[in-house]
Amino acid sequence: MYRKAVWEEGNQSYQGEFILLGVADHPRLEMLLFAIILPCYMMALLGNTTIIVVLRLDPRLHTPMYFFLSNLSFLDLCFTTSVGPQILVNFWRKSKTISYGACVAQLYIFHALGATECILLVVMAYDRYAAICHPLRYAALMSQSLCFKMAAVSWISGLTTSLVESVMTLRLPWCGQNRVDHFFCEVPALIKLACVDTSLNEAVLFGSSVAFLVVPLGLIMVSYGHIAVATLAIHSAEGKRKALNTCASHLIVVSLFFGATIVTYLQPPSNNAHDQAKVASLFYTFVTTMLNPLIYTLRNKEVHKALRRLTKRN
Repeated sequence: MYRKAVWEEGNQSYQGEFILLGVADHPRLEMLLFAIILPCYMMALLGNTTIIVVLRLDPRLHTPMYFFLSNLSFLDLCFTTSVGPQILVNFWRKSKTISYGACVAQLYIFHALGATECILLVVMAYDRYAAICHPLRYAALMSQSLCFKMAAVSWISGLTTSLVESVMTLRLPWCGQNRVDHFFCEVPALIKLACVDTSLNEAVLFGSSVAFLVVPLGLIMVSYGHIAVATLAIHSAEGKRKALNTCASHLIVVSLFFGATIVTYLQPPSNNAHDQAKVASLFYTFVTTMLNPLIYTLRNKEVHKALRRLTKRN
C-alpha cells in the first residue's frame, strides 16, 4: 500500500511544472552568463549553418570527411538549440518554470544528441586513420554506403540509449518535488528529485557514461596512436605538416567536448562537483558548439576556398 501511495503521489508531480534553479540566487551572475551565452549561441547558429550550406553546395567537398563534418554541424545546431532558448529566457524570468512536456522533450533530445556526438567523433577519428594510414585504400575503405551506415549507427545509438535512460528517469516517483538544481532538464538532476532508491538509475547512468565517453575516447586515442606512428614514418616535412593539420582540428574538438562531458558525468559526487558539472554543461552546450565551426574552418584551406567560390557566385 505504501509503495502504491508513493507512486500515485509521484505521478501527481508529472502533471505540473518544474522549476529550473540554475543560479537564481545570484542575479548578477545570471546577467553575466546571459551576456556570455547569447553571443556564443548566435555564433554557434551562424557558424554551423554556414558549414552545412557550404558543404552542401560545393561538389568538391562531397567527401567522407566533410560528410561527417556536416553531420557534426547539424548535430551541434540541434544540440545547442534544444536547451539554449529556454536557458536564455529563464535568465530574465522571475518564474523559472518549464512544463512537464517541455522538460521531457528537453531531457530526451539533449541526451540523445550528446550520446550521438560521442560516437560520431569516433567515426571521424576512424576516417582520419583510414586517410593517413591507408591512403591508397581510402576510397575503398570509406565507401559512400559505409559512411551512411556509420553515420546511421551514431544517430541510432544516441537515440536508443537516450530513450532507455529517459524512460527510467521519468518512471521515478518525485513525491511533489519539482525544483531542479540545474539550468535545464538533465538525467542526473532529475534523478536527485526521486523519493525512492535510485541506485539502479545511477548504475545505468554510470554504465552509459562509460560506454559513450570512456570507450569512445579510448578508441579515438588508439586511432591517433596509429596515426602518430604513420606520420613519423613520412619522410617529407610537407607530408608530415599536412597529416598533422588534417588531424589537429578534430583533436581539439575531441579534447573540448570529452573534457567537459567527463567533468559533468564521471566526477565523484560532492557539492563542488555538482557546481562544476553545471558550469561544464554550459561549456559543452554553448562554447564547444560555437568553437567547432571556427576550429574546422580556420585551419582548413579547402573550406576557405569553398566559401570564396560561394561568395563570388552569389
